[in-house]
Amino acid sequence: MLVPLFICPICQSPLQPAVDTWRCDGSLNAKQTSHPFDVARQGYVNLLPVQQKNSKVPGDSQQSIAARQRFLNAGYYQPLRDLVCQQMELLLAKRQAAQTLANEDNTDIDNYANTRWLDIGCGEGYYTQAMAQLLAIDQLVAADISKSALIELAKVSKAKHILWYQQHPTDVNQENKDEQKSLQSQEDNQQQTPQKTAVYPIVTSAAHLPLQAQSITGISSIFSPILPKAFAQALQSEGYLIIAKPDVGHLATVREALFDEVREHDSDKFLPTLAAYFTLLDSHHVSTNLSLSTAALTDLLTMTPYAYRAHAEKRQQLLATTETTEFLTEAKFVIYILQKLASVEGAANPLSVNDEESIEHS
Repeated sequence: MLVPLFICPICQSPLQPAVDTWRCDGSLNAKQTSHPFDVARQGYVNLLPVQQKNSKVPGDSQQSIAARQRFLNAGYYQPLRDLVCQQMELLLAKRQAAQTLANEDNTDIDNYANTRWLDIGCGEGYYTQAMAQLLAIDQLVAADISKSALIELAKVSKAKHILWYQQHPTDVNQENKDEQKSLQSQEDNQQQTPQKTAVYPIVTSAAHLPLQAQSITGISSIFSPILPKAFAQALQSEGYLIIAKPDVGHLATVREALFDEVREHDSDKFLPTLAAYFTLLDSHHVSTNLSLSTAALTDLLTMTPYAYRAHAEKRQQLLATTETTEFLTEAKFVIYILQKLASVEGAANPLSVNDEESIEHS
């Protein structure tokens, strides 16, 4: 039997997606009452209870989101996106081979029944959209604490007809099947090419994932929080974890221009904290030379912590250098490929936000 995917963020009861409202069954609620979560018109679902918010409007600002959209859509970080997707394809091909072997041996293949991937800290979805289009994933959960970012991701996914209710009618309960049929009919009339991947944009805290234990095939964390216990809890046995971080020398000339003292990226400092739950399979480095106009450099500064860590005067001096010539720098990244240890149990103790290691968006 396939493990259910979502749980209620309030009472942890199984949570059923539906076109208009997601609702838990209340089975683990002391009062046996259900909790409803309305689906926004853009297609995302807010599963972040007020008690889990660390501010009135958590996550990146609208200004930072817009700057990151412009910068990433210009292709500056495409080599990183391509490498992440390539590594995901290799991992999923390895999993497919294991599934084939399980079929031949007539062993229990429930663990391979559905390919579910979690892109944690997905932001506005630059990497998520590539994952959805390039990879054979059944269900792709795009999670971020920023509602503004999820709105952008959901709008693009809806336009591409890859939202969960556009792709997976089995995730829609009976009362919504007429609406689902209408949506499917519209897509058929428009001769849309069917896509296997269904994107689930959810607003949530990385420390309190509304996911059933051992329900996820793989997790990607691209400049996002790293929470070993929470990731191990959500992942299936021997599930995969891909982490992308700034590498040594990342944007070195930018940082040298902004700060009197430059602290180098310690790219692998978090690995010891993962050792109790994961084994490191491999690591990959990728770099790309950037030639940035004033507008592009402004967006880069706005979408990173440099926007508030550097003095305004230093930022202005740096931008002034682009008035006559483009600014040259190098983006350098490292990708870690990890696998959940077979000996790790799926259930883990709930985490507090204090357990979270924040990785800067870069």
